[in-house]
Amino acid sequence: MAKLGGNFLDKAFYARSIGRWARAARLAMSADLPSLRKQRLRARQLKAHLDGLIHIADARLALPMIGSTSFPKPHNADWSWRPELWRGPLATPGISSVQTKSMLGKEITLFHDCEVSELTLRQLRNTREADLAPYGLRMDVFRFDGSFLSLVIDLPDAGVTGLKRNHLLRMDAIVELEKPLEIFARLNIKNGPNTEQVVREMPLDQNAITVEFDLAYSNLNERRVEGAWIDLIFEGPEMNQVVLRDLTFSRRPRAQL
Repeated sequence: MAKLGGNFLDKAFYARSIGRWARAARLAMSADLPSLRKQRLRARQLKAHLDGLIHIADARLALPMIGSTSFPKPHNADWSWRPELWRGPLATPGISSVQTKSMLGKEITLFHDCEVSELTLRQLRNTREADLAPYGLRMDVFRFDGSFLSLVIDLPDAGVTGLKRNHLLRMDAIVELEKPLEIFARLNIKNGPNTEQVVREMPLDQNAITVEFDLAYSNLNERRVEGAWIDLIFEGPEMNQVVLRDLTFSRRPRAQL
């Protein structure tokens, strides 16, 4: 038996089917009502299958591929990571009127002190050829009556295990802003009763941003590292839209002098 779309007979059948539906569409205005009713039912049944096929095909064929962990990283990196929100679809893709400590996925938490939240978070599909991450994050801020707004990304155990003071922790991001604002990245490392913090301002004069945290200048207790997270702190976010097209992390040992 011939497979669909596989040979001359399939192509001929497809052409006849297209021609038949094209003719029915042209004559719909003059068709008798019983015939038109039957055609409408068949067209709706066909459309349901076509819509399902197109939906799945668009998701699978869109660039970049879902689940991708590909991104540029230092050649001597001993760990690299793209959070789940930027890798694949979340069960809950968005939140409106976001309350403080709300999570989108398992690794992203939003903190603020607004009395009335006019914030939204939404995962969006990246389809531009230039994007390496399958998904991005959009944050819309309308009226903002708080004093702080931060997005917290929990680093996985693999990024913390074996962390030393000779490590450089690197964060790469692709950021789009509706209007200019300041964003600070703060690395927090829990070690024993203390939390070591390193703060960097993100250079927003270009979309692709690289920030490095040099742990050599910290008081990190290597033997007591328990966990780490990154705060993205937004200054003056009112009436703005921030899109994080990609967010990746890597670490490498610094060169020995």
